[in-house]
Amino acid sequence: MRVIVALLLTAATCFGQAYTQRGFIETRGTFYPQKAAIDPAQGVGESLFRYEGFYRPAATLQIAGAVDVRIDTHHQVGRDFKLSWQDREIRRPVSEVRRLSGIYHNGPLTFEVGKQFIRWGKTDIVTPTDRFAPRDFLNVMDNEFLAVTAARLNYEKGANAIEAVWSPRFTPSRIPLVDQRWSPLVPQTEFTITIRDLRASVPGGPQSGIRWNHTGPVEYALSVYQGFNPLPSFDVVGTNFTPEGVSIDLQRFHSKMLMAGGDIAIPTPLFTLKSEAAHFSSSDDRADEYALYVVQLERQSGEWFFVGGYAGEAITRNGSRAATFAPDRGLTKTLLGRAGYTIDANRGVAFETAVRQNGDGLWVKGEYSQAFGQHWRATLNLTLIRGKLGDFLGQYRQNSHAFLVLRYSF
Repeated sequence: MRVIVALLLTAATCFGQAYTQRGFIETRGTFYPQKAAIDPAQGVGESLFRYEGFYRPAATLQIAGAVDVRIDTHHQVGRDFKLSWQDREIRRPVSEVRRLSGIYHNGPLTFEVGKQFIRWGKTDIVTPTDRFAPRDFLNVMDNEFLAVTAARLNYEKGANAIEAVWSPRFTPSRIPLVDQRWSPLVPQTEFTITIRDLRASVPGGPQSGIRWNHTGPVEYALSVYQGFNPLPSFDVVGTNFTPEGVSIDLQRFHSKMLMAGGDIAIPTPLFTLKSEAAHFSSSDDRADEYALYVVQLERQSGEWFFVGGYAGEAITRNGSRAATFAPDRGLTKTLLGRAGYTIDANRGVAFETAVRQNGDGLWVKGEYSQAFGQHWRATLNLTLIRGKLGDFLGQYRQNSHAFLVLRYSF
């Protein structure tokens, strides 16, 4: 790892103005007021170092790379000091190549190949068509995106753009650890239930997709994705009853998926109307077939921005799966909102919320951020989660938390 960072820093000197760099070092402390039934820890400390470099050997060519090095106190980060590329570990790797891709841009044509971030769709919080964007859900509510290895071609002509993506290797989302407080697999009951997550091999085969986007007074897009669901489902492969309780063995799998969807943005004098919908089908009869849709309004007023909407779901076929982990579906039948206010150049506040339409679940997040000089920034985040045990949000009602992040950027 030190060799890679040294090479990147050396490159910055050798390439001069053709090379740019940036990065940060941050430390985060998270506090949970309540103990969870399977995880009594109430404090977690984390540190992350991220370095990004961009080399432009020609006007039409750029090479972009980034590495992460991290450690924590709660073993959400592995303890094996290997440099990760695939992002298939159940824990976050100590060191990984976050991004490494080459980008060719000439007129209307852009081609990128390598490990990269690909984002589709227009809506916030729930984005149905965003299928090339697996996430790290070790902390379900404070997740981040994972890059995928892919080749992406984008061609623009006038108001129209076509983007085609081919990925030779599947990158699954990282789900909460089964023995920690964010686990979706361990129910809270009066007797002991032990869950063993028997990881199956990650499916092979490529993923592909194409998206057509039209810009203008009204912006809209159509997209198709064929590959695998980055979120897993689970089969029960063994059950053992003991005097102490029940032991259940689960085998995870990622079902094949075909997604067809679209999104639209319509500006009006008062607000911008955005909507996005997608239907998901599968040749695997264990998986549901369903549609997700989002309708939201956005408005910018001075230093404020507001986003409010509704996410819904319609099941068209019930599969035979035993269990599933699906935050995108878990946030449907829900009222969603985001708001932010820029106090000044150094300070800002933001709010985010999801409220179940039947009142069974609630998630509210507030954040205050302040910069100190050119390099330092502190962020305080407070998250409240409430609801009933059977609700996706309510199952995490013991996980309300606060965290403080201190970051030095360079």
